[in-house]
Amino acid sequence: MNKPLKIAICAGEVSGDLLGGHLINALKQQYPDCEIFGIGGKQMIAAGCESFFNQEQLAVRGLVEVLKRLPEILSIRKNLINILLNKKPDIFIGIDSPDFNFSIEKKLKKAGIKTVHYVSPSVWAWRGGRVKKIVKIADMVLCLFPMEPELYQKAGGNAVFVGHPLAQTIDLTPNTQNAKQFFRLPENNPIFTLLPGSRMSELEYLAETFIQTAGEIVNKIPNTQFLLPAATEKGFQYLQNLLNQEKYRHLPIHLINGQAQQAIIAADCVLAASGTVTLEVALCKKPMVIAYKISPITFAIVKRIFQLPYIGLPNILLKKFAVPELLQQDANPIKLADELCKQYQQNQQSLIDDFSLLHKELKQNTNQIAANAVLSLINKE
Repeated sequence: MNKPLKIAICAGEVSGDLLGGHLINALKQQYPDCEIFGIGGKQMIAAGCESFFNQEQLAVRGLVEVLKRLPEILSIRKNLINILLNKKPDIFIGIDSPDFNFSIEKKLKKAGIKTVHYVSPSVWAWRGGRVKKIVKIADMVLCLFPMEPELYQKAGGNAVFVGHPLAQTIDLTPNTQNAKQFFRLPENNPIFTLLPGSRMSELEYLAETFIQTAGEIVNKIPNTQFLLPAATEKGFQYLQNLLNQEKYRHLPIHLINGQAQQAIIAADCVLAASGTVTLEVALCKKPMVIAYKISPITFAIVKRIFQLPYIGLPNILLKKFAVPELLQQDANPIKLADELCKQYQQNQQSLIDDFSLLHKELKQNTNQIAANAVLSLINKE
């Protein structure tokens, strides 16, 4: 190419920033002089992206929180679109954050700028009609899961399976003994890890239930110990306040700051809130029980539009109830403890085999595949 490539990228959250940072490094390996700009966090900026706005201004979850910040978010999006239309990049890559990035992709594509959306929304689970909308605004979708590209291709779109970054970073055979030693846990005691979620809304619904479940398990298996990783400082304080209550002080629960993956590897069994962390547990080859609670009204709405019989990512990807799911009223301490004890006591070799096959399927050279797909779109006549 006679002139340096100009690549615009926008990631609205920390997870997207991590993907973006790796992608930028892979792009710069082939085109060291390319100019990269948009919105990113620490990882993307360190990789060489000029960020026009602070990424943290976009990292808002929950309907009420978004509504409070909506004028600010809309203003950032409008200004970013204007900047990009003036700079005329060769391509725009929107990383996740579909509610923010889709509008940008739509405007830029109309202006003749090629567009990529990195991380497909869960179109296979609900709102399947979104596929038709996405193929109109994105020239290419980079997919983390192998069943996704076909959905876009059937709708006349262009999609590429790039693999899942977690599958690259987690060992195919994680070392449980080393992880137990890391936390100075007794070698022969059963270890259960509790993962009630990273968001405060999840903790408010699930944390105390998970702690009470630990109490039920101790009654069944007296020498059990528990790890409880907190994803944020605010979450740590919330969990600490719960554990400081007189009724829970006797429980052998070790509250830790972060280090969730190490805590999963150290575990013999895991209780996890539904979400990406359940895939992480599967990739660590651990038996688990998936639990989730939301407001009854929200659950009624979700139940009507959700197309699959299961909600946990491992079950969705394996297309069967490989691990138990307990939702709403069923996610109570007695039922959760019963299922966890069953999972702990059963021979789980077939489950581990399933998880190992899944790991190998998702383990791709994600950064390079994604970079090559983006560059092929730019170089396409």
